[in-house]
Amino acid sequence: MIEVQNLTKSYGPLRAVNGISFTLEKGEVLGFLGPNGAGKSTTMNMLTGLLLPTEGMIKIVGIDMSEDPKKAKKHLGYLPEIPPLYPDMTVEEFLEFACELKEVKKGKKEEIQRILGLLNIKNVKGRLIKNLSKGYKQRIGIAQALVGNPDVLILDEPTVGLDPKQIREIRDVIKELSQNHTIILSSHILPEVSAVCDRIIIMNKGEIAATDTAENLTKSFETSSTLQVQIEGPIDDVLYTVSSVSGVTSVAPKEQIKENVYEYLIKGAVDLDIRRPLFFTLADSKMPILRMEQKRLSLEDVFLQITTIEETTPEEMHENLVPEEELSHENMDDL
Repeated sequence: MIEVQNLTKSYGPLRAVNGISFTLEKGEVLGFLGPNGAGKSTTMNMLTGLLLPTEGMIKIVGIDMSEDPKKAKKHLGYLPEIPPLYPDMTVEEFLEFACELKEVKKGKKEEIQRILGLLNIKNVKGRLIKNLSKGYKQRIGIAQALVGNPDVLILDEPTVGLDPKQIREIRDVIKELSQNHTIILSSHILPEVSAVCDRIIIMNKGEIAATDTAENLTKSFETSSTLQVQIEGPIDDVLYTVSSVSGVTSVAPKEQIKENVYEYLIKGAVDLDIRRPLFFTLADSKMPILRMEQKRLSLEDVFLQITTIEETTPEEMHENLVPEEELSHENMDDL
């Protein structure tokens, strides 16, 4: 569905995006992550045709974006971080307007009704957009991206500013849309990315720093197997006993829960499960385990390890400042 090869964007001597390549298959949901200044926004703008690359190729369903941008973008639906809404229009009027922009002529009424039903917004179709909640406005932003039934949806921060209930609603919408659309999702809410995306790309300093499933990324960065365990018994005896268990590499008290009960952080080799030998050794020593939890690296942990090796320089922040002449007015009209 999407093929990107050696995509590069330069501003004089500065390379905001430096030769990245990736593909996205039909029905796949790709999480696109990166800190400010990493080149993520620049890449998103090139994928949607708003920004012309310095080098490289973007193909949407086999159509080269640089050779035939209008045709390529007929297969794209785009939700910017700030949805492009007209507050004094009703929802239905706005979707009719979106149909005109995207040259949807046949079956326009049926198309609007399909989208209203898909996003569960039929109940507000006659209301002015300015009077709706932020959650509804986000749904309407997604609705305009769906006009024309594009093969690919690019959603930039679709849940920004929403409350937890609204975030869950939009997440459910994205999951449902993934059944019939290929999706690129950019978000700073990492649990959302883990829950929705099949694969993740993490950008840093203009390059792809890591790409894989969320599960494989966290596994690849784990250097030890970590348990958080509440154990009853004298602290010195517990430390001595746990240290004697085969495979345990370190043990440290974390906090006191109550008298004679502490929580410990116990680490072992990454490829070794120490839970059974730990249980039997402590049971033999009459030191009951009151609670045990296996700690895993989160996607946030991996993201921070990848992106905080060096501080972002002021020059790298330039990637967010797009010169006006770099934006194609023809391309903007086609979105």
